[in-house]
Amino acid sequence: MKSITRTVWILSLVSLFTDTASEMLYPVMPLYLKSIGFSIVLIGILEGLAEATAGLSKGYFGKLSDHTGRRMPFVQWGYALSALSKPLMAFFIFPAWVFFARTIDRFGKGLRTGARDAVLSDEATPTTKGKVFGFHRSMDTLGAVIGPLVALLYLQFHPGNYKTLFLIAFAPGVLAVVFAMLLKDKNKKNISGTKKITFFSFLHYWKSSPLVYKKLVIGLLAFTLFNSSDVFLLLKAKQAGLSDSQVITVYIFYNLVYAVFALPIGILADKIGLKRIFLGGLLLFSIVYFGMVFLQAKYLFFGLFFLYGVYAASTEGISKAWISNITSKQDTATAIGTYSGFQSICTLLASSLAGLLWFEFGAKTTFLVSASAVVLVIIYIAFIPFQKFQLSACN
Repeated sequence: MKSITRTVWILSLVSLFTDTASEMLYPVMPLYLKSIGFSIVLIGILEGLAEATAGLSKGYFGKLSDHTGRRMPFVQWGYALSALSKPLMAFFIFPAWVFFARTIDRFGKGLRTGARDAVLSDEATPTTKGKVFGFHRSMDTLGAVIGPLVALLYLQFHPGNYKTLFLIAFAPGVLAVVFAMLLKDKNKKNISGTKKITFFSFLHYWKSSPLVYKKLVIGLLAFTLFNSSDVFLLLKAKQAGLSDSQVITVYIFYNLVYAVFALPIGILADKIGLKRIFLGGLLLFSIVYFGMVFLQAKYLFFGLFFLYGVYAASTEGISKAWISNITSKQDTATAIGTYSGFQSICTLLASSLAGLLWFEFGAKTTFLVSASAVVLVIIYIAFIPFQKFQLSACN
């Protein structure tokens, strides 16, 4: 574990605490919003606005981080805003205030993402990127196991008392901020000059980025368009006859598998290639979605969610490691931020498309279309020439 530096450990713990806080609220957020008078339409608008805020800001702040040569202020303020948003949700129930609090949370995610991933990239060598990103994803996803378990335990004794849960979630959020404050920029370089960075400046990077980056991101975004919210998988499990508690259990099980496999898969990716692991992950995704079409036995859903956890461990961190290996070091935050920004927008479109297909043609058609489309994405990415790493990425 020599390649897991102090900085990687601290960032991973920060992500663990933050995800614990966020995932503690994920299962109850729709229930809480409905309890204070939000309609389904208003909940959809709220989540759409929040995700759009995160998506658009990722590219801008990634570009700004590269432009200023600073990382930690973006990381620290990003986690601080997300922590602050938790108790804000419990103080007032006015729709405008709830919108503000939820947007603050997502804005914090947009603020930190590019800079944080650039720090992880800087802490690794081109031959240990899979391990470092995999370790971070493992710790981050462990929070997605702990959070829902805490929520379930609390609601067993205090059913319907959602406001207090928001206040409880503030505690791990504060721990995340405390740990983040331990980090300092190692090389403070102000390279901003006189050039002004506008909100959409990161879009110019697309024009100047390496061709292999463009090809890869096009493939990743094509996949994202058919990778709708996990809520649809949970709805299908519920439709197949799983009880509410079983649905939550299978979601926790998926995150546990993800957390357990992220590091060993990252290590394996460094040995046999990031591209091979990523393509294997996409293949598992397609198998799971085809399984949602043809399998109906309730116990088989745990097998599908096991494969889905392995898929997630094979793609999320691996894709960022791959991007950081084919772009120059001084553009890492911009490259990852630009991709993450476009990814957020595509995710919104994916869920809208899935919802429309489900409404018009049913669940089977929804999963069949996604599974088939991802097979085509696999073929496309398979033909992208894999460059282990460019010289500029190693400097």
